[in-house]
Amino acid sequence: MAGMNRFAFPACVLLLALLPLCWPDPYLLSVVASCGIFIVAAISLNLLLGYTGQLSLGHTAFFGIGAYTTALMSLGFDVTLPGLEQPLAVAPQPVWLSFAGGVLAAGLAGWLLGRLALRVRGAYFVIVTISFAQVMRMVALNWVDLTEGPMALNNIPAPTLWLPGQGVVELTTKAATYWLVLAVAAAAWLLVAALVRSRAGRAMIALRENETLARSVGIEVTRYLRLAAVVSAGIAGAAGCLYAHTVRIIDPDVFAFMFTITMVIMVIVGGKGTLAGPVAGGLIFGLLPEALRGTVAPEVQWMIYGALMIAVLCLMPRGIVPAAGSLLRRRRRPAAMAEAAAPAPPAPQAAAPATRGEAA
Repeated sequence: MAGMNRFAFPACVLLLALLPLCWPDPYLLSVVASCGIFIVAAISLNLLLGYTGQLSLGHTAFFGIGAYTTALMSLGFDVTLPGLEQPLAVAPQPVWLSFAGGVLAAGLAGWLLGRLALRVRGAYFVIVTISFAQVMRMVALNWVDLTEGPMALNNIPAPTLWLPGQGVVELTTKAATYWLVLAVAAAAWLLVAALVRSRAGRAMIALRENETLARSVGIEVTRYLRLAAVVSAGIAGAAGCLYAHTVRIIDPDVFAFMFTITMVIMVIVGGKGTLAGPVAGGLIFGLLPEALRGTVAPEVQWMIYGALMIAVLCLMPRGIVPAAGSLLRRRRRPAAMAEAAAPAPPAPQAAAPATRGEAA
């Protein structure tokens, strides 16, 4: 079983990587790539919600910080700051350097929010995260000299890649965008998997289960919560960077509360606290609206979407992935019990020693 688990992830990634070759429909690839960006964001939220038990309803703040940071760095900007006589001018930077800057900025924001908010728990933490996201949205909306406000930042450069014999090429095709999103999603999944399987991850799970008991055995609660906040924010920032460089236009709506709700739905319906949960929930609830589009009226789409979500939560309260795992274990148990209860085959009898007469 361990060997199967070891090869399941690379096999899934390989199968997904073959999609543009087997089904090169540009619209399909665009939809799946957009869904993949929010799966990356859901993976980041799952680290905080699923493994430390802290619900963040302002997670879109880190998504937007990553998007705006990479966009501004790649486009360049000129802004006047209070206390400075000369305006601060930053020349356009390479895309991947801007991408790294967006991840770093989001991680730094997660660290600052962790220092401020992780001293509180429950509803207080939720209120702090929502307020933080709204503050970031108001900054993006009103700091017109830097962010262009509601007019949006456009013409954001596309990601680039060096290829042998071709030099630096822009990843503008739908297939190239899809592979880029798949690569970032796989890297985010591996990072979270390595973290939750480490000593720090076990400490985070202990905090989720019983924080008082974890403190009593010497686990540094604030330290591990802050680590989860920084890694979670950085991955969400990477999703925002992907969004900025693939859509190539952003406005303050990247801080919209609906984005956070989408992430929460993907995590909880898929199965919080599981590595595959955000992926399963993201694929189902990310692709479902597109599958229903053109089939039923828009208002009926939302009714089906909501009804399916309610049905999943009622029938599978722990999420799709844990329910599927329980079903597989129940199906294997009767076979294992039948095998254990089966009578053992009779042992072969040893040949009787020959008598003296028979020997003669």
